Amino acid sequence: MTQVEVLSLSAPERRRRRMVVMMGVLGVFALVAFFIIPKQHDKATFGFVMDKEWVAVHEWAIDSRHGSLGFAILAILAAILAYFQFRARKTIRLASALFGVSFLMSFLCWAASGKFIPLTGLLQGGLLLAVPLIYGAMAGVLCERSGVINIAIEGQLLAGAFASGVLASLTQKTWIGLLIAPFAGALIAYLLAVFAIKFAIDQVILGFVLNVLVIGLTDFLYKRLLIPYQATWNSGPILSPIKIPVLWKIPILGPILFDQTIIVYLMYVVVILIHVGLFRSKWGLRMRAAGEHPTAAESVGINVNRTRFRNVILAGAIAGLGGAYFTIGAVGPFGKEMTAGKGFIALAALIFGRWSPLGAVSAALIFGFADNLQGVLSIIGTAIPSEFMLMAPYVATIIAVTGFVGRVRAPAADGVPYKRGESV
Repeated sequence: MTQVEVLSLSAPERRRRRMVVMMGVLGVFALVAFFIIPKQHDKATFGFVMDKEWVAVHEWAIDSRHGSLGFAILAILAAILAYFQFRARKTIRLASALFGVSFLMSFLCWAASGKFIPLTGLLQGGLLLAVPLIYGAMAGVLCERSGVINIAIEGQLLAGAFASGVLASLTQKTWIGLLIAPFAGALIAYLLAVFAIKFAIDQVILGFVLNVLVIGLTDFLYKRLLIPYQATWNSGPILSPIKIPVLWKIPILGPILFDQTIIVYLMYVVVILIHVGLFRSKWGLRMRAAGEHPTAAESVGINVNRTRFRNVILAGAIAGLGGAYFTIGAVGPFGKEMTAGKGFIALAALIFGRWSPLGAVSAALIFGFADNLQGVLSIIGTAIPSEFMLMAPYVATIIAVTGFVGRVRAPAADGVPYKRGESV
């Protein structure tokens, strides 16, 4: 490709070009690091059965070097395919997906030499760790598509976790905790909406203040109430998985997708509704208009601030529901600052996904998988220090927020207060 052709590329095309180059470099890296350098090798065994689902493949054992070599070559071929698709001005999504799977499997064949990895369990765990990230990212989509920056996702998740854990403990009923969680998240979102929309406070600073407020309040109540009276206030039950008839028996996918708790099934519904509503409904059109060009939206009769206010409250309710996963969806009792920065990783997923519901879900799944992978590799024991594996999801977060993955554009009026009659 000549210099003139490179300069004539549009921004999306330059981004795809960077991706193709990166895929080629990583493919060669996989060949060198996972095949050429290692001298000792053994069988790597992958498990595909978790319960009593139908069995397509029970286990797969492969020589680790041969497996690493084969998948590294596949990754390089995928990079070459992406290059030709790029030259033909075609999408490289299929080649990118093939590359990602091949690179990952090359790494796993190397890391699992002489070990056993329950691959289905690894994928299921990645989905579970992504659940609060997906809820948080959906909350971010609703807010930022309507023009309000939601840095307070962390606080909304934590408020939902606290409220659901405490109410479930007091009543010993998980469904009550599940019902109260959205209201706790919506309460924090209401504060965000009032100060950001009505009083035009800087939305980034406001989000951090709300996070500090929720962290401080929950820590105070945790020390003064939940610890001294743990048997009453902090010993809640957890939700039981619900097997969807027939579907849960599908090999590999069944246990991952259809043997989950109600929070996970609600997540499927939330993602579908937001995606369809955002791009296929009047509500979604009004939301996007308020976030992209509020003056034009007002000219056709849309009440911009009311649209923003409602979407911020709805976003908080969704984030609060995601917060319930930390307590009644996973461990039961509430723990101090148990969200552990997941709200900020959800924001990174939102950026990775380019403010698209399905893109944000894909990014959240990557973060969740990376988080679970480091745990599994630490348990089975690999040559990689566990400290480096623990950094994986956070390194991905830094890459996202610094824009290393490519230049991204937020909605044009995102974070800009709007006053009726004023142009933006």
